[in-house]
Formats: sequence, structure tokens, C-alpha cells
Amino acid sequence: MTTKKAVNVVKVSILGDEYSIRSDASPEQTRAVAEYVDKVIRQIMSGSHMVESHKAAILAALSITGELFEAREGGYALAGSMQKLSNEIRPWLPPAKRKN
Repeated sequence: MTTKKAVNVVKVSILGDEYSIRSDASPEQTRAVAEYVDKVIRQIMSGSHMVESHKAAILAALSITGELFEAREGGYALAGSMQKLSNEIRPWLPPAKRKN
């Protein structure tokens, strides 16, 4: 038997346009994501002479995706460091606690 996650429909506003977003994320998370997207687009539009919102949205998507990739790389590096540390301290543990 499979359990389906509840799908939430949340109304958000990005650049003054309202969108109904269907997501299995919590309404709070969906609103926070939409607010962040709105903020990044507005920053791009205010930092340049770009008037076209769709071009600013594409640049915002590239910027946010870059942040995601950096965060993933940081997570991978942290996991690798934790594994290395785990391997270094494993010999110090009592034999019964030395699990792989």
C-alpha cells in the first residue's frame, strides 16, 4: 500500500502576478520559496537596466541554481570530511562499537 503525500495549493505573488502553486511541500515553504524567487528577480531588475521581467526571471533561475549547486558541493564535501573523521576515530572505539 502506498501513501500519497497531501498536495497543497498555495497562492503566491511574484512581481505582482499571482500564481496558484500545487506542491507537496508545506504552504509555508512554498511561500518562502516564492518570496525568495521574487526577491532575486527584483534584485536583478534593480541592479541593471533590464526592463524585461522574463529575462530577469531567467537570470534569477541561473543564480538560484548556482546557489543550489554550491550548496550541494558543500554538502558532499562535508559528508566526505565526516566519513574521513569517522574512519580516523573508529580504531579508538571499543571493538563492539566498530561498525562499518
